[in-house]
Amino acid sequence: MPVFYNKVERGNPMNPSAAKKWYAILKTINQVGEKEVAAQISDETTLNHKEAEMALSQFEKILVRLLLDGHSVQLGDWGSFHLTCNSNPSVTKDDVNANNIQNLNIRFTPGKELKAAIQKATLIYSETMVS
Repeated sequence: MPVFYNKVERGNPMNPSAAKKWYAILKTINQVGEKEVAAQISDETTLNHKEAEMALSQFEKILVRLLLDGHSVQLGDWGSFHLTCNSNPSVTKDDVNANNIQNLNIRFTPGKELKAAIQKATLIYSETMVS
């Protein structure tokens, strides 16, 4: 399955007078929702569509609960989820408290097998896409 990319010219925000350069950026063809993922799971397993939807819903609920309880969640060779935060700095250690934290972020770190699978992508310039 191909992964499409576009070409974009961008300037350097740290040096606006510098010459712009061209970069490749990935193009998302479509966003697939939870119901479609459940339908594809049900097509490839013995779960019916509603059971697959329920499994995805429960996974989200359990993932959130575990992350908010301070856990990292490892899903075999698929990868792991963990929380990070953005924080305002303090001059001293004693000045650091929960008020310094601006927001929490969820990070996903792919496992070796998922990384290897993604590296096998066929990259195609999006102007060559067939309608």
